[in-house]
Amino acid sequence: MLMLLAPRVGGGLWTNPLSASTAYNRAVSKKSGKPASTTIALNKRARHDYHLEQQFEAGLALQGWEVKSIRAGKAQLVDSYVLLRDGEAWLLGATITPLPSASTHVKADPQRTRKLLLHAREIAQLFSATHQKGYTCVATALYWKGNKVKCEIALAKGKKQHDKRASERERDWQREKQRLLKQR
Repeated sequence: MLMLLAPRVGGGLWTNPLSASTAYNRAVSKKSGKPASTTIALNKRARHDYHLEQQFEAGLALQGWEVKSIRAGKAQLVDSYVLLRDGEAWLLGATITPLPSASTHVKADPQRTRKLLLHAREIAQLFSATHQKGYTCVATALYWKGNKVKCEIALAKGKKQHDKRASERERDWQREKQRLLKQR
C-alpha cells in the first residue's frame, strides 16, 4: 500500500493526510462501515399519486431552529407542494416540528412557507410546464448535501386509479420474483 505523507502545518513530524479526520470517515457510519444516510424525509405519497417526470435539486432558505429540528429528524413532506409565483418558488405544506428547547424569542411556525433556491432558467422551465402542459410540481425528498439541506422537487402528472393499481401490481410482482429467486 502506498502511503502519502504530508508535512504538518508549522513543520515537525510527517502525517498521513488520509487519517481518521477525512470527510470519508465522517460520512461513514461507525457500526456497519457503509455510507451514512443523507436522506432527511421522503414524500412516498407523491410517488404513489403522480408520474414523476423531471427532477430538480433546490436549496432551501431555513431559519436556525429549523436546521436544528431537521438534524433531530423532525421534518415531514407529506402533502407538500411547490408554488411558483412572481419568478420565485415556494415550498408549502412541509412540516418542520420545532424542538421544545427552541429559542424563546422566536415564534416557531411549523408549516411556514419556505423559499426554494433555484436558477432562473429552472424556475422558467417549471413555470412553463405547470401552466401549459398540465404538470404539477411536488417536493419528493429532503436530504443533506454537505452541510446544506436540499429539496428534490419533481414535475409530476397525476395518476388515474387504474394506473395506481397497475403500479402496485408491478411492485408486488417484483417483490414476489425476488422472493422466488432468493429461495433457489
